[in-house]
Amino acid sequence: MFKIIKRGKKSSKGDAVEPPIPSSLPNAPVDHASRIATSAVASQHVTLANATPDPSVVEVLPLLKEVALSERHVLFIRKLQICCVQFDFSDTVKCARQKEIKRQTLTELIDLVQSGSCKMNEIMQEELVRMISTNLFRCLPPASHENTGSEGIEEEDDMYLDPSWPHLQLVYELLLRYVMSTEMDTKVAKRYLDHSFVLKLLDLFDSEDPREREYLKTILHRIYGKFMVHRPFIRNGINNVFYRFIFETERHNGIGELLEILGSVINGFALPVKEEHKLFLVRALIPLHKPKCVSAYHHQLSYCITQFVEKDYRLADIVIRGLLKYWPITNCGKEVLFLNELEEVLEGTQPAEFQRCLVPLFKQLGRSINSPHFQVAERALFLWNNEHIVDLIAQNRRAILPIIFEPLERNMYGHWNQAVHGLTSNVRRMFLEMDSELFEECEKEYNEKAAGASGLVEQRERAWKKLEEAASMVG
Repeated sequence: MFKIIKRGKKSSKGDAVEPPIPSSLPNAPVDHASRIATSAVASQHVTLANATPDPSVVEVLPLLKEVALSERHVLFIRKLQICCVQFDFSDTVKCARQKEIKRQTLTELIDLVQSGSCKMNEIMQEELVRMISTNLFRCLPPASHENTGSEGIEEEDDMYLDPSWPHLQLVYELLLRYVMSTEMDTKVAKRYLDHSFVLKLLDLFDSEDPREREYLKTILHRIYGKFMVHRPFIRNGINNVFYRFIFETERHNGIGELLEILGSVINGFALPVKEEHKLFLVRALIPLHKPKCVSAYHHQLSYCITQFVEKDYRLADIVIRGLLKYWPITNCGKEVLFLNELEEVLEGTQPAEFQRCLVPLFKQLGRSINSPHFQVAERALFLWNNEHIVDLIAQNRRAILPIIFEPLERNMYGHWNQAVHGLTSNVRRMFLEMDSELFEECEKEYNEKAAGASGLVEQRERAWKKLEEAASMVG
């Protein structure tokens, strides 16, 4: 059982937290494992900061503003140690009083950091990050699909909500306020918000609780913006999450949130785009189209892809060929998403890049136009409603019309859906108005090909008939 100990209160008018005497740590190197004490006072502070609280004791401590300035740094650290005590939140009745003390203490610490009156020294910052790490970095519960064996994405009503969230949210809010604080010295803070801390944050993105992922997204983005030294490491860490997701598990809850962070990062890339960023596009972003669950994060992925094309229009050819490489064959819903993204990419494509990829592109569009799924066929034909795309097509009509003419004719005489039939007629008329001579040439070639195909069918039927007669005579 947890014990509650009440401490006496001392009043003071000041509100600021008084840090330990600066001379207590003159130029002492600091890390998570050890600290060199250079005086008796420093030794006292170090012992207090590193002391592990008794897990069976939860103290009722006075408010920081109610004690003398000289004692506030000691009380601040003791409050952090109280917040390191862990509880079982699956039982709402058990240790209710102790949980409330911890909640109130966390709320007080948030207000203190947010107010800017907290001038934290290195010891206090280290203890703050230690407390945050103790609460946040934990084993996530088994994913729902591991319990049910389900393959699909969970419905919104079935989302897992962590019962400890009321306390976790306060810890996340405290971390966010600490990262955002104008009083924080990044040179000091980066010793505690280090690479290990960032990696553990990235691991938490697999949480099934969307509220936790939203906080993680905001905090990691703030860390990326404030600590320039961490930026390459954060990008590489996100890359590794993507690689593991694409090539190993195809299961991760935080891909969308990580892509949202990257969308903002890509938007801030300096020109010309660095080679390492182009490699990231080719090796991580484009292969993210492969997993079956792409619909769960496709909006964010499409934004990142189009940001690259807007930054450097020469990347359009690489992106379009990448889309064609992972183009879905039997998943019609996924194909509609690809067509939506393709239109956005083509919006930023220039004629030179368009010419490089138009042959494989329009061969695929021809197959999409002939899709028996009317939404796929409709979405492919809607590309001709985009003025920029029509302009690109008009400039390259002599290469495009021979590819796309046969699929259009098949739709005109064979597609079951009337809306698709009408859209096909409009596209066909558009090509006729662009270049009537070219249209007539393609029509003549198509008719000759159709006649030849009809002749082959008749010839094949005659051959089978002869074989049947020969077989009956032998019998």
